[in-house]
Amino acid sequence: MAKTQKLPEIKEPTRMLMSGNEAIALGAREAGVYFATAYPGTPSTEILETFSRLPGIIAQWAPNEKVAFETGIGAALAGARTMVCMKHVGVNVAMDPLMTFAYTGTIAGFVLVCADDPEMHSSQNEQDNRILARFAKIPMLEPSDSSEAHDFFKLAIEISEQYATPIMLHITTRISHAKGIVELQPWIEPQVSGFEKNPERFVMVPQYAKLRHHEVESRLKELLKYSENSPLNRIESGEGNVGIVTGGVSYQHVREVMPNAPVYKIGMSNPMPIESIRKFADSVEKLIVVEELEPYYEEQIKAAGIKCEGKGNFSLEGELNPERVAEGLARAGVIKAQQKTSVPVQIDVLPRPPVLCSGCPHRTVFNALKKLKADVFGDIGCYTLGALKPLNALHACICMGASIGMASGVQLVKGSNKPVVGVIGDSTFLHSGITGLLGMVYNQAPVTIIILDNRATAMTGGQQHPGTGTTLQGEPAPAVDLVELVKATGIKNVKPIEAWDLDNVLKVIKETTESGEPSVIITQHECMLYPKKVKPHPYQVELDICNGCGACIRIGCPSIMTIDETTEKGLHKVTIDPETCTGCELCVSVCPLEGCIVEMSESLTENV
Repeated sequence: MAKTQKLPEIKEPTRMLMSGNEAIALGAREAGVYFATAYPGTPSTEILETFSRLPGIIAQWAPNEKVAFETGIGAALAGARTMVCMKHVGVNVAMDPLMTFAYTGTIAGFVLVCADDPEMHSSQNEQDNRILARFAKIPMLEPSDSSEAHDFFKLAIEISEQYATPIMLHITTRISHAKGIVELQPWIEPQVSGFEKNPERFVMVPQYAKLRHHEVESRLKELLKYSENSPLNRIESGEGNVGIVTGGVSYQHVREVMPNAPVYKIGMSNPMPIESIRKFADSVEKLIVVEELEPYYEEQIKAAGIKCEGKGNFSLEGELNPERVAEGLARAGVIKAQQKTSVPVQIDVLPRPPVLCSGCPHRTVFNALKKLKADVFGDIGCYTLGALKPLNALHACICMGASIGMASGVQLVKGSNKPVVGVIGDSTFLHSGITGLLGMVYNQAPVTIIILDNRATAMTGGQQHPGTGTTLQGEPAPAVDLVELVKATGIKNVKPIEAWDLDNVLKVIKETTESGEPSVIITQHECMLYPKKVKPHPYQVELDICNGCGACIRIGCPSIMTIDETTEKGLHKVTIDPETCTGCELCVSVCPLEGCIVEMSESLTENV
């Protein structure tokens, strides 16, 4: 893989159209951030990918968010301005170091960029991480567009260093991916001052931690004074006697629905500027709080004795948009219910559920597991799609790395009379599966674990990890040998196999699940999309042979489609889209008719 292509340096003020993620990356470079690390996760992935293309910095993927956070702590304590990025569930993984880093505090600026995913566009839950900043006792900023994402990051670095504290920059999917005009400034040269020993501050044994806890509480009092007087929190005067408290992307929706209303815009939400909000509340007759997900603002405002309305009018679920904000304000009696002026157009289209890509090496495994009627415990990745029709071969999924523990628990209590299998991707295994495997071996749970090794963090865009042999910045790196790593945990029955060989996959899964010992199968085949899309000769269906049995349809490949031509029994025949077929041959393996699905000739392929 070639080294990452660098972006040109910004040497004079420039205006550009940028996504929130891109704006944060450029804001970090302007702020003199030298070290940045993350584990990829939608919607935050592009922050580090963009930052990695800037010259004069260090950017790297970590095996998981906890490692990213801890590596970032080290860089910041050594005097390098640092950025650590992750999606909301990633902060769960990093909470252990986060909670104690608040005690030690930082030397150089340290910004945790946390990207929540309201509406669960690409996530397993809808948690509101604003609550975690308050829980961890660290300050938090909430930008409402790309421009603020850029500017707030630079302010976050300054606040972090002024108060010697880690700080959270909280964004959501709409901030991450929506684009806006950003005012870019020339970069400053990153500096590293070096680590200086101070055990009383950095060694968190009880006698020192007690003193540091007092420091945290004193710091919060000073931060509250800052928040109360900061331009990050502002009153926008307007018309009428109803005031609205809002922040983040919700501010944009409020302004679209009520452009002239008095608004208190929150930009720094921990500590909350309660006294400033109280003054605003005194200037209006009614106070409405508009925020996504949890009543984070509302609860603190009410706890301070300020009368307001919030989640009684707005849902705790999903992200807000102008229509939902208008409906909530109408319920609050602030505006009239808006009559829909347009009639939805009814169009009959075929459903397009998410499916594994054409030629995906995971499809063979799920077809084999379905044949064996196994109870399958899954994980976070592309292969979670194995739970959906027509595969229906994954039956539980909780979080990164949980598949191994769940499968072990079921087997240890003899909770299934079917084969028990855990499936986990290569990146997810390195993220948080190793400890689960150690537990499985230590407690001798006779489970079969399948590591689906496609040599990429494919679900988020094919990013590198410790098993790919390449760093984020395109440098060669040692690649983990998964077979040897698994053996080192104590697994004796390790089976590396070719992912596309259906008969052998079926045979090996059957053997290991009947062996009565902890076993690991490693199915090996590169992702069909990364680092480049692999496309051997596609296959075609001989329509004069096809009997419409549907065996190939049931493997769930999006390249295989039914057509209008039918058999004598009225069954629809099928065809294969040569543009998307990758030549994996799985359809050939399941087809019961000799010569029905054949490789397309090279002459025909050239014309496709």
